[in-house]
Amino acid sequence: MPTPRATKKPVAKSSPKLPSKKLTKPRLSLSETMRELEKAGSAQTRKTYARHGAKGPMFGVSFATLKTLVKKIGVDHELALELWNTKNHDARMLAIKIADPARMSPSDLDTWMRAHAASVRMCGGYVAMLAAESPHGAAKAREWLAATEPRLRATGWTLSGMLAMLDETTPDDWFVKRLEKIEKSIHSAPNAEREAMNQALITIGGRNPALRKAATAAAKRIGKVEVDHGDTDCKTPDAAPYIEKMWAHAAAKKFASPAAQERAREPMRTRC
Repeated sequence: MPTPRATKKPVAKSSPKLPSKKLTKPRLSLSETMRELEKAGSAQTRKTYARHGAKGPMFGVSFATLKTLVKKIGVDHELALELWNTKNHDARMLAIKIADPARMSPSDLDTWMRAHAASVRMCGGYVAMLAAESPHGAAKAREWLAATEPRLRATGWTLSGMLAMLDETTPDDWFVKRLEKIEKSIHSAPNAEREAMNQALITIGGRNPALRKAATAAAKRIGKVEVDHGDTDCKTPDAAPYIEKMWAHAAAKKFASPAAQERAREPMRTRC
């Protein structure tokens, strides 16, 4: 009698693995964010911001608290636009920090810069940082430097310095021309522009060894730069020694230049 052939048991097919869903943190609404800002405000911080030129509605939220909120929110461009439209100083500062630079249009940058650069000195710098991270940085620097209003030109100088640190595509010759302009006109420039020129002189000096040499030589010929900081504790750094200090710090951290060190860090706009 023939032996029955063994039958193979069907192998169960494993079902294809579904992609795991990423856990996303719930998005903060505009009303929730404004409540958090209001809760964190203080009279003392409002006074500090007012001394720096802040006007209009504000809660007086510290930069430390803004940083905590940035970590909580991350990048949320839609919320940034909503915050900006409130016209509240603290909301606008947070908007600059959570906006997506890649989604900022040239007209958005112009609008934000004109609104903020005309009030608080430090805020024009933050818009410049945002512009430097966007695809429109070089074009905006040229436009703003050609403006008739000193505050707008000041933002253009801040942006030029940020591009020296972040934008590796702009040729060195463009920055050499900026150094020539600074050396020629810094002492006769309006106060806000003079302050921004001095800072640009320093940051251009951090781009690479050739511009370090050029900026340091220009700084020594320029000499001491006087800036009226109003009723604040701000001081004007001496450019030449500051440039050397920047390079020493970058070398201690094993970076080829201060610019290389800056590109490796969290953007200044969100970390400060």
